[in-house]
Amino acid sequence: MDAEPAIRVRSLGKCYDGRWVVRDLDFTVPRGRVVGLLGTNGAGKTTTIAMILGLLVPSTGEVRVFGHPMPRARYRVLHRLNFSSPYVDLPGRLTVRQNLAVYARLYGVRDPAARIRALAEELDLGEFLDRRTHRLSAGQKTRLALAKALINEPDLLVLDEPTASLDPDSADRLRAHLAAWAARTGASVLMASHDMAEVERLCHEVLILRAGRLVARGRPAELARRYGVRDMEGVFLAIARDREARRAPA
Repeated sequence: MDAEPAIRVRSLGKCYDGRWVVRDLDFTVPRGRVVGLLGTNGAGKTTTIAMILGLLVPSTGEVRVFGHPMPRARYRVLHRLNFSSPYVDLPGRLTVRQNLAVYARLYGVRDPAARIRALAEELDLGEFLDRRTHRLSAGQKTRLALAKALINEPDLLVLDEPTASLDPDSADRLRAHLAAWAARTGASVLMASHDMAEVERLCHEVLILRAGRLVARGRPAELARRYGVRDMEGVFLAIARDREARRAPA
């Protein structure tokens, strides 16, 4: 199991009422790497993430996380992974501190109070730790979502739009924190984002979906050269508008 990548996806597909929303996906997320999962709205990113987390049963193929099949052996790896999305609300009547304490207990964190203090300092949560969650701004909820995802210091972190709703300064600080955290811990990260500057800054490799299929993969700079554009925004637009790469994708 130790030789297995963090995530291995083989021939993965999901069909709803005869319509394939994900089809024939094959990719890995190596240990200690940050991989971007990109695509237009409806490309299949959320469905793919749900299958990786064991929340959806694939129609075809398989997902393995640290060598364990999902969702069948989900209980074996749940303590080693976590997920963040600003679009998934935490209980609004609980304070920020209470929400983090609940998840610390669920994940068996040894010293929840110390861990919450550390996250509050790292992510600038101190001023609203004892505020009820439903009273937070959108940006504050985004920072809380990331704190919740880091509470157990996961070996695999899955992120969905990690800097959504943040102002440029807060987003830059959060990206810097994520980059430093991943480098320090050697954790693996799978990140869905529509912020191409964020992808260029954080991701070692990028996977791009269109209509549920994997249509391009590679390092950001390689993809820009392949599509004859300056940056990942140009790559994204080229693929979204169905323009061909200058050479066959690797």
